[in-house]
Amino acid sequence: MTLACGLLVAAGIYAIRSIKPLDLTPPPPKDGCRLATEEDTDTLEVEQAANAATIAGVAFAMDLPPRSVVISYATVWQESQFFNIEYGDRDSLGLFQQRPSMDWGTPEEIIDPVYASTKFYEELVKVENYLEIPVYEAAQAVQRSADGFAYDQHTERAQVMANAFTGVEGAVVTCWFPDEEAGPTDVAAAVEEMRRVFGVGPEELGTVERQTGDLGWAMAQWAVAHAAAYGLTSVTYLDQQWTAESGLAGWQSLPTTTQQLVLE
Repeated sequence: MTLACGLLVAAGIYAIRSIKPLDLTPPPPKDGCRLATEEDTDTLEVEQAANAATIAGVAFAMDLPPRSVVISYATVWQESQFFNIEYGDRDSLGLFQQRPSMDWGTPEEIIDPVYASTKFYEELVKVENYLEIPVYEAAQAVQRSADGFAYDQHTERAQVMANAFTGVEGAVVTCWFPDEEAGPTDVAAAVEEMRRVFGVGPEELGTVERQTGDLGWAMAQWAVAHAAAYGLTSVTYLDQQWTAESGLAGWQSLPTTTQQLVLE
C-alpha cells in the first residue's frame, strides 16, 4: 500500500522517501566585468571593459570633459559594441568603424584602440557646441553614418559607463576570470601601456589633474579591466584593493591607505 505522502509500508517497516530540491541557482559566469554605479548596474565582457577603459583613458590624455566620453561610448556601442573588430561595412575597422579610404589612418593604426580613440576625439572637438548638442548629433557629426539617430539609444548606458570608467564614482568596476585566461605577470608592460593611454604614468598621481574625472580611479579600473592581459593579481589604490581571487566579489576595504597605485 502506498500513501500519497510518500510513506511506504513493507513488512512493518516504515520508510520516508526524501526528495532533494533542485538547485536552480545559475553558476557564476567564468569571466566578465561588472559596473555598479549609483545609477545602475551593468555587465560587460572583459574585452569590452578593457576597450571602454582605454577609450576613457585617452580622454584623460587629451584633458577632455566627461561628456566627450559619453559621446564616444554611445558611438562605439552602435559601431562595434566595444569589440575591436577587423571587419565592417566596406573597409570599416575597429571600435569606431573608421575607414582607411576616408583618411582615418592605415588599417594597422585604426585597429589600435589608442589611435582610434584619439582620432575620434580630435574630430569631435571640432564639432561646434559638441558639449551642448544631443549626444547622437555630436556622434553623427563625426561619424556621418547612414542613421545618425541610432546613437541616441545608447546614451543612457553610455552615461553610466562614463561615470564608472572616468573614476568619478570610485571603486565601481570589477572583473573576474579563470587563472588559465591570465597571461604571465608583467607589471612593467602594464604601466608602460597605461602611460601610453593616459599620457601620464601612475607615479604621477597627485601631481596631475584632468577635467575628465578622477585620474587615480580611472587608472586603477583600467588596470583591473586589463588584469587578465598582463597577469595582474592585485590592484591597490587608496584604501581599496581588487584581487584576481576576489574579482567576482569586487573591491575590498583595507585598514590602511596609500596614495600610490600599486599593481602586482
